[in-house]
Amino acid sequence: MLNWYGAQRRFCDNINRRDFFTIGATGIAGLSLPNLLRAEALAGAKATGKSIINIYLAGGPTHLDTFDLKPKAPKEFRGEFSPIATKASGVEICELFPNLASHGDKIAIVRSLVDLKNEHSATQSDSGWSTRAMKEQGGRPGLGAVMSKLYGPAVTTADGTAPMAMDLTGWTRPGFLGQTHSAYRPDGTGKANLKLNTRIKEDRFQERSELLGQFDRYRRQADASGMMDAMDSFSQRAFGLITSGQVAKAIDLNEEAEETVDRYGAKKDRDAKNFLMARRLIDTGVRNVAFSIGGWDTHGKNFDAMRKKLPVMDVAMSAMIEDLHNSGRLEDTIIMMSGEFGRTPRINKNAGRDHWPSAGFFFLCGGGLNTGQVIGSTNRLGERPEDRPVHLQEVFATVYRQLGIDCQQPLLQDNNGRPQFLVDHRQVIEELV
Repeated sequence: MLNWYGAQRRFCDNINRRDFFTIGATGIAGLSLPNLLRAEALAGAKATGKSIINIYLAGGPTHLDTFDLKPKAPKEFRGEFSPIATKASGVEICELFPNLASHGDKIAIVRSLVDLKNEHSATQSDSGWSTRAMKEQGGRPGLGAVMSKLYGPAVTTADGTAPMAMDLTGWTRPGFLGQTHSAYRPDGTGKANLKLNTRIKEDRFQERSELLGQFDRYRRQADASGMMDAMDSFSQRAFGLITSGQVAKAIDLNEEAEETVDRYGAKKDRDAKNFLMARRLIDTGVRNVAFSIGGWDTHGKNFDAMRKKLPVMDVAMSAMIEDLHNSGRLEDTIIMMSGEFGRTPRINKNAGRDHWPSAGFFFLCGGGLNTGQVIGSTNRLGERPEDRPVHLQEVFATVYRQLGIDCQQPLLQDNNGRPQFLVDHRQVIEELV
């Protein structure tokens, strides 16, 4: 296997974090996908149903300046922004979200999250668990890894093969399920392996595939278990992904109309590109697309940071929702957006807000959920949930329900062979379903 390390990231705790991902060993014509596809036989079923776009706001986004404003609080709490009405009655969000406000009927905001951990880790946004949970076994698996395990690591469509899960920025982790169920990251060599080498024509590539089959002829004749036939199937799917080129086209924004790229703001901002790329991958057949947006650890100059970040999100998220809605895909696509925790209600001396795990938000959209509403509330200063507390894992239980996955059953086994539930708090959020 090849291990690749991306750029370092640093939060306020001064701990370096490298984006880490693993891709399969290089094979015929640079092929690295068969190892990612072989575990599908364990699932015994095709991947069907709803898809996920999971957006992680790295660093801990401020709830008070985005989706839970407190205009009547004292100045040292309420901040510099005002709320605006949305298309959903009674739902207000930050004034820097004018486009998103026009889609208020399509979104739901949970304002009363409980049991958030004060840790700079993406694990909570991907699984609902602390990074410390089952750490000795590799940690708890995220949504994409669970879908890969239960449905298979690949999706076969009329246009070819797509990975079950793709991670555009390298923040998700497979936990104790292992690297077989890691999301495919289309970066560096991983991106190159989505395309057929230009020096090798498709007919020659097919000849190499046939040659591989000839090498295995004697083993196949001696094989009574059917494993060789299974390996043929896995390899064929990898060939299909490369020769169809659908996933490679989806992440190439030069394939998109210029006016669409402009509408997302993707010419000017890298984060905006990921919104457009995610929508294109969902259209291609990928079932779980994840990406992160950094810069939310705003201990200083919080409001300056929000004036730069929120308008980008407003334009790109609104365009993605609009496109999925217009294509009829929003009903089958759950958009999730969250961070590690909220931020302190009281503004500090550096015009910033510090860590505040006592409150936070979770943004949801589409996927057949009952949207156009806010779930729960915090007290007048945004310090803690005041009514309808919602455990973070209940959000994930609700998402799993929409995917058709039964959280009431221990669907996974850990490395010691013990059955494991996906979440401990398995009550769905009734208002959403």
